[in-house]
Amino acid sequence: MQKQLHDNICEEHIFSSIFNKHAKDLYNFLHYKFGDLLNPKDKVQEAFIKLWENCSKIPPNKAKSFVFTTANNLMLNEVAHQKVVLKHQQTKQKTATNESPEFLMQESEYRDKLQKALENLTEAQRVAFMMNRVEGKRFKEIAELLNISTKAVEKRIYGALEKLRKDIKEL
Repeated sequence: MQKQLHDNICEEHIFSSIFNKHAKDLYNFLHYKFGDLLNPKDKVQEAFIKLWENCSKIPPNKAKSFVFTTANNLMLNEVAHQKVVLKHQQTKQKTATNESPEFLMQESEYRDKLQKALENLTEAQRVAFMMNRVEGKRFKEIAELLNISTKAVEKRIYGALEKLRKDIKEL
């Protein structure tokens, strides 16, 4: 026999308070982990829609982990989908540029090396590095967003640079 819950997520005021409490953190988590290209706002909304659809099955104390896990899975599915789309585009697309085939091959090899090098970074290093180099955030801003010390941010970014230099000799 299932224990009757005092609080039910299906009650609008409880659902609203969960949304207000966790939506911004969830967006930030997705944005810094996956970037802005995969529409993290949409995935936050979809995660909360799934929470609402399953509100009677999920206790309020598990709501945060449910939406974070759901949104993360939605983003991973989107990443996999984008890889398929990109692969399809690459097979269909014929190179129509003025660049020499040798240059295009070198450029492609370099991009592959860079992508593999970024994948070899730890998630913590990759997040800090991308926030600094791609988004142009300062160490202090990154430290505040990730809730770590400035020294920890420095260590992550410098560690990422060392790994990248080792993996890619051209840097």
